[in-house]
Amino acid sequence: MASFRFQIYILAFCVSLLIASSSSHGHSGLQKKHAALFIFGDSLYDPGNNNYINTTKDFQANWLPYGETFFRYPTGRFSNGRLISDFIAEYAKLPFIPAYLQPGLKDYTYGVNFASAGAGALVETFQGFVIDLKTQRSQFKKVEKQLRQKLGEAEAYTLLSKAVYLISIGSNDYSIPLATNTSQEEYVGWVIGNLTSWIEDVYKKGGRKFGFSSVGPIASTPSMRVIQPGNTGPSGEEVTALENLHNRLLSKVLTKLKKELEGFKYSTLNLYTYAKERINHPSKYGMQNGTCSCCEGGLYRGIMSCGGKRCATEYQLCDNVTERAYPQVSKLWWSHDLKEIFEV
Repeated sequence: MASFRFQIYILAFCVSLLIASSSSHGHSGLQKKHAALFIFGDSLYDPGNNNYINTTKDFQANWLPYGETFFRYPTGRFSNGRLISDFIAEYAKLPFIPAYLQPGLKDYTYGVNFASAGAGALVETFQGFVIDLKTQRSQFKKVEKQLRQKLGEAEAYTLLSKAVYLISIGSNDYSIPLATNTSQEEYVGWVIGNLTSWIEDVYKKGGRKFGFSSVGPIASTPSMRVIQPGNTGPSGEEVTALENLHNRLLSKVLTKLKKELEGFKYSTLNLYTYAKERINHPSKYGMQNGTCSCCEGGLYRGIMSCGGKRCATEYQLCDNVTERAYPQVSKLWWSHDLKEIFEV
C-alpha cells in the first residue's frame, strides 16, 4: 500500500513520517457531556493556522495534493488526510477542532487548535515564520478570557478543568543549529523548561488533563538521509542524541509534576517507538516501505517538493495514496490510556 508523508517542518531540510491508511469514517456525532480539546504545537497537529500568517511556502501546505485523500481539498494540514489530533477528536466524539486563526471563529466550547507547522518551544526556532509556543500561549489566554466573559467564571472554569490539552513540540527545536557554546543537556533543558512553563500556565487557568507526544525519530526520515542545500542543522547522530535526551527528560518532568500538582493527569504518545516500528517494518503495518517519502523528489524522495511549490518543482506521488499510520498510532494512543483522560 502506498504512503504519503506528513512533514515536521524545518527550513534547511524537511523531516517526514509515514502517514498512510484506509480508514475514512467521520466523527461519531456530539454529546452533551464532553471534554473540550485544546491543541498546541507544530505540524503534527496544525490544521491550517499557517494559512493565515505571513510566512513562506516552506511552512505552508495549502495546495494539492495535500488534503486529497480525506478532505478532497488542501486544508493546510501537512498530510494527505487527517492528523492524529483529528482522529483523537473523532474518538472523543468531538467535531474537527478548528484552527484558531480561522476567519469568523467565535465558538470555543469544543476547543480550538493553536498549532503551527514549524513551531518550536523556543521563540528563536524559525522566528518570524511560525507561531511559536509563547505566542500560542498568549492566544490561549485570549480564548480563556473570552470563555469567562461568555460563560461566566464558574462554567468557564468547569469547561477548562474538564478539557484535554494536547501538545506536540520539540522536533523543530532540534532541527536547527544549536546556540553557540551550548551543551546538548543545556539546550534540551531550555526546550523542556518552556514546555514545563506552558503546563504550569495552563494548570493555573484550570487545565488538569494533558496529552503529550514524544519527539519522533527524525534521523530515520528520508530528508535526513539526503544532504539538503543550505543545511546547517545538527547531524543525524546529534539529532538522535537530542531527541532521546528530550524524551527521557520529558518523562521525568511529567512524573515529577504528577506528584506536585493536585489533579494533574497526563498521557504520552510514544511517537518515537511507534514511528520507528513502521519505518523499520513497514509491511507489518500494511505499508510498502519505510525509507522513502511518497510526495517529494530526489534520493529517498527526501527533497521537500510536494506539490512543486517549494525548493523544487518535480515530485513523485505514489499511486493509491491512503491514510494508514496516523489512524493506527491514534488508536493505539487512545486505547492505551488517553481515553481515560477524556472521561468527564
